[in-house]
Amino acid sequence: MTLHPSQQWIVPPETVAVAKASFPKGNIYIKMYEQLGQLYTDNDFESLYPRCGQSAMSPAKLALVTVMQFAEGLTDRQAADAVRSRIDWKYALGLEITDSGFDHTILKEFRERLIAKEKENLLLEKMLLILSSQKLVKARGQARTDSTHVLAAIRHLNRLELVGETLRQALNELATHAPTWLLTQIGTDWFDRYGSRLDEYRLPKDKTERSQLALTIGTDGHHILQAVDEATNLPQLRELKTVKILRSVWVQQYVFVKGKLLWRDRKTTGMAPNKQLIESPYDPEARNATKRDTNWTGYKVHLTETCDENSPHIITNVETTPAPTVDGDMTQVIHEKLAAKQLLPKEHLLDSAYVDAEHLVTSQADYQVELVGKVLPDTSWQARNQTGFDISCFAIDWERHQVTCPQGNVSRSWRNRTDCYQNRVIEVHFARADCVDCPARELCTHSLKSPRLLKLRPPEQHQALQAARQRQTTDEFKHNYAKRAGCEATISQGIRAFDLRRSRYKGLAKTNLQHIAVAIAINLSRLRDWWAGRPVVSRRLTPFAALLHAAKT
Repeated sequence: MTLHPSQQWIVPPETVAVAKASFPKGNIYIKMYEQLGQLYTDNDFESLYPRCGQSAMSPAKLALVTVMQFAEGLTDRQAADAVRSRIDWKYALGLEITDSGFDHTILKEFRERLIAKEKENLLLEKMLLILSSQKLVKARGQARTDSTHVLAAIRHLNRLELVGETLRQALNELATHAPTWLLTQIGTDWFDRYGSRLDEYRLPKDKTERSQLALTIGTDGHHILQAVDEATNLPQLRELKTVKILRSVWVQQYVFVKGKLLWRDRKTTGMAPNKQLIESPYDPEARNATKRDTNWTGYKVHLTETCDENSPHIITNVETTPAPTVDGDMTQVIHEKLAAKQLLPKEHLLDSAYVDAEHLVTSQADYQVELVGKVLPDTSWQARNQTGFDISCFAIDWERHQVTCPQGNVSRSWRNRTDCYQNRVIEVHFARADCVDCPARELCTHSLKSPRLLKLRPPEQHQALQAARQRQTTDEFKHNYAKRAGCEATISQGIRAFDLRRSRYKGLAKTNLQHIAVAIAINLSRLRDWWAGRPVVSRRLTPFAALLHAAKT
């Protein structure tokens, strides 16, 4: 398909007349067009299309349909029907009343083009540019970020179901591409094992029988992989997606020891970490993770929104990651994306998982962003009991590489190291002779033979960490940090109204596109309230809580 861009569409007079008569007070899409104009132009998506071929439908209109589709949770077919039948959609798209719309498959093709060219973020970026021009979103204010888990569009599989379904999927694709060759590689008993979906109720209940079935499936899968590698006349088989998944799953689930195929065990042969372990052949990018009491297989979405007073709270950045991704790994990424959009905040309110000593320093140095978040406290027993000598009790001379303890003894050594998380630390040792006979030994260390050992962060990080720990005890910090909880309301809105927590599609890129469309839909709902003069409300009190509030006042 080739693109013949049209820069601006004008709503036909008949469509305007019917829409105004049907919605005398307007609705969200009519208001969107009236207040923001045309969100997208065809030139925004010019790189998605070749220079020759059949004429393509306006990608600007397809982008807008995608946004409205996710605003209402519609399928592709339902969205295409809405274009044909709804006057408010025709108004927003600038279509004639008699316009018959398009086939619903075009929406899927448009999403695939966006993903193939990595242009998913363009949908949100164009909206933010318009909102910035109208002063509805601005840089150097306050922003907040939080994350939530997202369930993949797959069923949960145990390990036995996983290997069985992985092999079955590969056999199905091989049967499509090389049916004659496949028949020469398998026995008739394979049709009984892999002809139907492997479900728990069909699997043996005895532990020994299950182990034997796992080895049988492993042997069959290894045989197919070996046969594919030896099929030199069919090199394309090695490039099939399902065969590559089969190979990866077999490496993760099986191992050869002394020429014998074994079913992997965490204690004896070891297993791959969760961030690498494939959980389903139907979505090989979905990962399993546990956070506090929640275990899930899928992804994680990080939403960043403005939270300035006297302005709508607009989502400015969306990041979708594999489930095991640590929140702290995203702090730098989020700031990079906001800097590219020229929407960096002055203060960034974050959950403690996003904040550590390094982030406190780099965010201020690289982006002039102050992180407002609770850092982890000193976990030493001296700090917890508040009766011993914690790090704050020691005088540190960074230039001379010396530390003086509360009793006046000077450290013996100063060494640069890295901890188990690959963070830079400084190990400070005191002389054994000074510590063994110290009268305040019980306040400093419980060891009877070893001297006191301190682990410090580099100077800038140490000072920033100590200042943050002191600052978060103040009432001013607590009052300011309370605004961060509003991001949980955004996540709640996304879950309840826009199905944020359940992926419609398989794969990280498609799930990310879904989250971007949901973020735009949330922005539209908030802009509607803003244009209608409905203020941002705080948390609603339950009748019982309101009774207590009334009694106090």
